[in-house]
Amino acid sequence: MSVRVLITGAAGGIGRAAAAELRARGARVAGLDRHAGGEIVACDVRDQAGVDAAVAEAVERLGGLDVLVNNAGVGTPQSAGAPPDDAALAVLDVNLIGPWRVTAAALPHLRAARGRVVNVASALAFVTLPFAPAYCMSKRGLVAYSDALRLEHGDAITVTTVYPGYIRTGIHAESTAAGLALEGAVPPERVTDAARTIARAALGPPRRDLATTRAGAAGYALARLAPRSLVDRVVRRRIGALARRGHFGASELAAEFARRAAGVRP
Repeated sequence: MSVRVLITGAAGGIGRAAAAELRARGARVAGLDRHAGGEIVACDVRDQAGVDAAVAEAVERLGGLDVLVNNAGVGTPQSAGAPPDDAALAVLDVNLIGPWRVTAAALPHLRAARGRVVNVASALAFVTLPFAPAYCMSKRGLVAYSDALRLEHGDAITVTTVYPGYIRTGIHAESTAAGLALEGAVPPERVTDAARTIARAALGPPRRDLATTRAGAAGYALARLAPRSLVDRVVRRRIGALARRGHFGASELAAEFARRAAGVRP
């Protein structure tokens, strides 16, 4: 029998590619997303009642559930020194609490099938960048949620956390518009790397953690082992070099920070 997979954020760049990869490997796939159509059920992961209904509909379509992939995510820039605005709270709600809501709705089906949960985190769970506090908090918190879920329900399900790097998808649109683009700041990964890794986590031998590239795996291992103060120094040095090259020149949000990072005195 085909493995039955439910993936959130199924209409987005990574979600759409992962769903296609899973189907190519013989899985039956249903999606949840705010943009419904075809095999995608309409769902806003910020609403528990809506999540419960959408998961029930998707499971009925699939005839059960073996794997849940929590992939839905949003990203907006903000300053860690300013009060959290509605956009920052939405990042935390979608990226961190959303997977909790969906997993809770799906858990009875997953336990019955002795299935899997795949949580899509980020490289920024390991390395924090300025002006992305909500996103970094959400992804580091998602790793903790994976660990808690594994401790409580590891008798019946397996839990894998996947760590994509920077991938050119629509999630970066708001940061780019605010002059805080990752393009040119970090090396990009391909969306196919993420799709294949998610499929591997869903269908392959159980793994606790999976990076989407070999370079990513090496970098994350180093970030885990290195003193946090050293990681901070490396990030500050890199950000300072970008500031001196004018990388943040179009950003009103980061203007003062960029001057300080570049060593420019008032």
